[in-house]
Amino acid sequence: MYHLNSVTKIYTRRGQTVTALDDTTLEIPDNDFVAVIGPSGSGKTTLLSVLGGMLAPTTGQVLLGGESLYDLPIEDRTALRGTKIGFVFQSFNLIPWLTACENVQIPLVLAGESADRQRTRALEMLDRVGLADRTDHRPAELSQGQQQRVALARTLANDPQVILADEPTGNLDSETREQVMAYLTEFHQDGRTIVMVTHDPATAAYANRTIRLDSGVAKSIGNPKAA
Repeated sequence: MYHLNSVTKIYTRRGQTVTALDDTTLEIPDNDFVAVIGPSGSGKTTLLSVLGGMLAPTTGQVLLGGESLYDLPIEDRTALRGTKIGFVFQSFNLIPWLTACENVQIPLVLAGESADRQRTRALEMLDRVGLADRTDHRPAELSQGQQQRVALARTLANDPQVILADEPTGNLDSETREQVMAYLTEFHQDGRTIVMVTHDPATAAYANRTIRLDSGVAKSIGNPKAA
C-alpha cells in the first residue's frame, strides 16, 4: 500500500528551520492498522498529511499502490485522494448548517454522483454507524460522539481503501471513544488500511502495531499494548 523512502519534511517558522520528518522510511501494507504516537510536535500530523497527498515532502518519495504520489499532476492526486483515501479529524469538520445526511453526501457531490445515489449511499452509511434516526439532524443537535459517527459515515461514503485518522477520539469520553474505535476496527476488518495518530495508549491499543515518532524520526515500531 504505502512506501515512504527517505522522506524528509522541513519547514521554516519565524526564521527557524523545523524538521518535521527526518529521513523517514516506512512500509504500510494493505489492511494494516497502525497507531502513530509521540509527543506534541514530533511530526505525527505531518506524516498523515504526507500520506494523504496534501503535503509534499522536501525530499524523498511517497508511493501509494506503487504509484509515486507527488509525481502525479495536482488534478490526478486530488482525484486519487477523493476515491482512495478517507479522513477522520478530531474536530469532526462537519458543516453546521447541513444535516447529517447532507454532510455525508459531500464526498459524493464532489465525485459527481447523482442526487439519488448521494442520498441512498449517505443513508446506508449513517445506518451503519447507528444513526438512522438522526439523518435530518444538524451537528448542533447531535452529541460529540454522534458528530464523530457522522464524520465516520462521511469517510466511508466513497468506499476508500485507506482511512487516515488524526486523534479521532481526542474530544470524546471513554465510553464514546470505545464506540468510535469499535467502528474503526470494523472498517479495518472490511479490508481497509488505517493509519491513526493518537496520544492515548488505550486508543493505540486497538491497532495492530505502533510507529513512534520523536522529532520527526521513527524511533520504534512494535505492539501498541507494549508502547
